[in-house]
Amino acid sequence: MIVAALRKGINTTIPVFQRYTPFQAAGCIRNYRLTPVTCSKLATSASPIPHDLGDATLSSHDLFQRATEETSSSRGANRPIYLDAQSTTPVDPRVLDAMMPFFVDQYGNPHSRTHAYGWETEAATDVARGNIASLINSDPKEVIFTSGATESNNMILKGVANFYKAKKNHIITTQTEHKCVLDSCRYLQENGFEVTYLPVQSNGQIDLDLLKKELRPTTSIVSIMTVNNEIGVIQPIKEIGELLKTYGADLSKQLGRGMPKPFFHTDAAQALGKIPIDVNEANIDLMSMSSHKLYGPKGIGAAFIRRRPRVRLEALISGGGQERGLRSGTLPTPLVVGFGEAARLAKKEMAYDHAHVSRLSKRLKDNIMSRVEMVLLNGDPDGYPGCTNLTFQYIEGESLLMALRDICLSSGSACTSASLEPSYVLRALGLDDANAHSSLRFGIGRFTTDEEIDFVCDKIVAVVQRLREMSPLWEMVQEGIDLNSIQWSG
Repeated sequence: MIVAALRKGINTTIPVFQRYTPFQAAGCIRNYRLTPVTCSKLATSASPIPHDLGDATLSSHDLFQRATEETSSSRGANRPIYLDAQSTTPVDPRVLDAMMPFFVDQYGNPHSRTHAYGWETEAATDVARGNIASLINSDPKEVIFTSGATESNNMILKGVANFYKAKKNHIITTQTEHKCVLDSCRYLQENGFEVTYLPVQSNGQIDLDLLKKELRPTTSIVSIMTVNNEIGVIQPIKEIGELLKTYGADLSKQLGRGMPKPFFHTDAAQALGKIPIDVNEANIDLMSMSSHKLYGPKGIGAAFIRRRPRVRLEALISGGGQERGLRSGTLPTPLVVGFGEAARLAKKEMAYDHAHVSRLSKRLKDNIMSRVEMVLLNGDPDGYPGCTNLTFQYIEGESLLMALRDICLSSGSACTSASLEPSYVLRALGLDDANAHSSLRFGIGRFTTDEEIDFVCDKIVAVVQRLREMSPLWEMVQEGIDLNSIQWSG
């Protein structure tokens, strides 16, 4: 229908996509060149595609048809199954469709206030900002766009610490935070700040009593992530926020009248749009967000920075004073629009997505753990179900990954999984090096299917059995030998 309309040079509109995988969407969407809407605008009189949008010798409807044909054969039967949703997610086709006009038609600078091109892109970024604010129940003015959660974490931690360093030089975080938070804290330590790294319990959650004990009058910021990127544990953010609002505020009064309480920062990159977050209900002062973990585009994120009571911080980037002077630089309108649309869809479909992911997670765990012995579930059983971390004892995790080339999994977070060191998150739970090395993370998402889960389970069961049959350690365990009692030669 769309192609026929394009051949006639008729402008057509596309209905909202239903719950399809990205690979079931229209061919031009998968081609990442033109949406149906954009193609239709260029199709008048079967005119050639201008500039670098395609082959200048082809009309738009020919390009559209070619894209559709290429897409139908590009995926193929050998495409790996993707179960790494904590690393990144595919762009939802509806998100991409919302973005495309801002690449080729509405391409103005949103900070240009003197003409229509700037006005329309500014309006689009305002809508996107509002959608993100609505998802977390904040004021749109409290949403500051960044390049991603890593930049947001750096900006918040370093910005707050430096602004209040004259009277407050203490920071609290946990041992299981994302690497960009831990590295930011180490940087601040090297520059004279005191940092407390809280241990976690065996289920991955912090001990609230220990947090209370570690708070000081000089604590400027407490940074604890909402959902862990490796094990899916959900931290008690409401209880943390309440503790800082009451007990933390009382401690700060010892420094003098008007001294702010310790600010509560949470890295919500893995939580945004997946579980409900209300920054007011949880007394969150600062929050880091990412688009590409939310079926939006890469290269865009945001920081929630509370205005009342106001949180002050030093900007890391100097320039034109955009984003309340906190993050200078021209906003990438297509990415901002995509992030906003992803947030809108997440709010609308959160309950459905959560039920879908929960069902598939249970299917995965029940299938594997009923057929394979000595498999451990890492983290809190009541954590976010889309992040399932399993230890397959007496198997090297890297060997398991290499044997599962047709399945995209991770043995740790994507930022650190290239290292052969055991996961510091799993070590913080109390796992020894051997069990930490034998762990895999399964990231289930919006587009994961039952058939994919069943294939993965069958494949893993077969591979685990084969690798264990080759392992002398497994043979010793089967014979009842306690490996801890063996004196290994050095």
